[in-house]
Amino acid sequence: MTQKIPASHTIEELTLLLAYLTRFSENEPFETARSYRSWKGYDFDVLNSLDELGWIVQGSFRSKSLYLTDEGLQKAQDLLEKYGMEDWKKE
Repeated sequence: MTQKIPASHTIEELTLLLAYLTRFSENEPFETARSYRSWKGYDFDVLNSLDELGWIVQGSFRSKSLYLTDEGLQKAQDLLEKYGMEDWKKE
């Protein structure tokens, strides 16, 4: 029997993946950008948890976008592998 992952952990992983897959860069070409943002349209408790883990930075609570940290970008890429997904921006 495989070990089950708690739903809260899965929600964190999938929220990070969605933020990663819908990321954008503001002032640099996407393919060569060094920083990426994503919209904050996710559960605030989950975003707070991702912020505490160091995977995102929310900035001002009035801000409508979040910043994906280097650790968050790496974790999201690891999750793409875990779930057998491709990064659609690299196709």
